[in-house]
Amino acid sequence: MEFYEKPVESKIVYRGLVVDIRFDTAELQNGSRAPREVVVHSGGVGIIPVTKDGKVLMVRQYRYPMEEELLEIPAGKLADGEAPLDCAVRELSEETGCAAGKMIDLGAIYPSPGFCRETLYLYLALDLSFGEMHLDEGELLSVEQVGIDVLIDRIMANEIPDAKTIIGVMKAQKYLSGGSFIQGSQSPGC
Repeated sequence: MEFYEKPVESKIVYRGLVVDIRFDTAELQNGSRAPREVVVHSGGVGIIPVTKDGKVLMVRQYRYPMEEELLEIPAGKLADGEAPLDCAVRELSEETGCAAGKMIDLGAIYPSPGFCRETLYLYLALDLSFGEMHLDEGELLSVEQVGIDVLIDRIMANEIPDAKTIIGVMKAQKYLSGGSFIQGSQSPGC
């Protein structure tokens, strides 16, 4: 059986700086109708930058919605019309000051598909060259280098709750240990 729902009515009820909220009525495959609230987000990227000695560059920052400081992979929101790889190159530079000689596409994820229309594209960044960070206004963070095995241990001990970080680090570790699931690699030209 194939499952589907089709929108019958749709109304934007909120327009924000980062998200819009839509209220829809959907028709289900059995003909019944159901209300659906959808948070619409432009999408973003998460980057797992790994140094030559196997350390992952992580960012520590306060996350207002969660009311706590988190250790995460560098990440950011796609600008209108921006390609995910271009966004990954930009965000890596802004948040860590690094450029990557090689970006490996680790695929896309849906962080919370029950209510949010957001796609995050994950990239493994290798052959790093270091420069200066240039953060967005209002962005405060620090960069830490953590061994990938230490990160896996911290993930499994429930010390890192951020979904994109958990998935990104685990996919990067699988790739670096010889995994063969990867879609392809791209050179960012930087």
